[in-house]
Amino acid sequence: MVPVLAACGASPAPSQAAPAPAAVVTPTADPCPQWGCEQQSRFTAASTFIAAKKGHLGIVVRDRVTGAVWRGGEPDFRIWAGSVPKLAFALSLKQDEAAGKLSLDADADRDIDGMLAVSDNNAADQLWGWFARPSAQMTRWRDIYGMSTASYVDGFPNAWGFVKCSAQDLANLMSYILDKADPQLRSFLVDRMRTVGRPQQWGVWGAGAGLHPGVKDGWSVEADDNGNGHWITATVGFAGPNERYVVGAMYDQPTGGDTIEAGVHTLTDLVATVFGAPVPAPAVIPEDY
Repeated sequence: MVPVLAACGASPAPSQAAPAPAAVVTPTADPCPQWGCEQQSRFTAASTFIAAKKGHLGIVVRDRVTGAVWRGGEPDFRIWAGSVPKLAFALSLKQDEAAGKLSLDADADRDIDGMLAVSDNNAADQLWGWFARPSAQMTRWRDIYGMSTASYVDGFPNAWGFVKCSAQDLANLMSYILDKADPQLRSFLVDRMRTVGRPQQWGVWGAGAGLHPGVKDGWSVEADDNGNGHWITATVGFAGPNERYVVGAMYDQPTGGDTIEAGVHTLTDLVATVFGAPVPAPAVIPEDY
């Protein structure tokens, strides 16, 4: 075989070029993990809302589908709970009835409905006098319902109306009801919380009718150790399809210059902000305080 020579003066054939290196792709973190960007922007707005308020304001929101939890403000700050413990009390009464530990007659059932629908204090007092064992109640609320920092207030009777707890405690209580309670009892409480009377149509109610919220609210005027008055508002409940979102929120505001209305609107507008509802949100102001 005769070799083929390149023509005089001709450049040698170029060698094949090496392939360009592959582009290096650096993975980026999801800017809006778990909740998604739209919901994260609502939480940012809610944090700004909280920062502008005086006093102690805390909220917990839990997604029962993904397990994600958002906590804003001071969710572990303990304040007077007002009437919110009536929900834990009603739960325990119904559980004891189902277990055969007590019998609830028509009067007792009517009082339970009154506690949940319009936060009837007289009904709660009667039921407490008939059935409550205060020490056992509090142990149950803490160890079983997840209200781990709840306690009766020193210097007052050990009763439903003299309890301190946190927004986290309330969210834990609601999570217990929705995730662990007997399905029949769960349905009973969900129905009652979705059909509350006007005095309780605020707080978690602010999520908006489209999310089918349910709520138990609490409110009162209390004094701290120095005798200074505080408006107390608290709300616990759920919102979303199949009660997807658990909400617990509490607000302790000094009385100077503010009213119970400020507390009611603060919690309602905070929940509305979290769920993208219009603000200011409609809220019914309780008359008995």
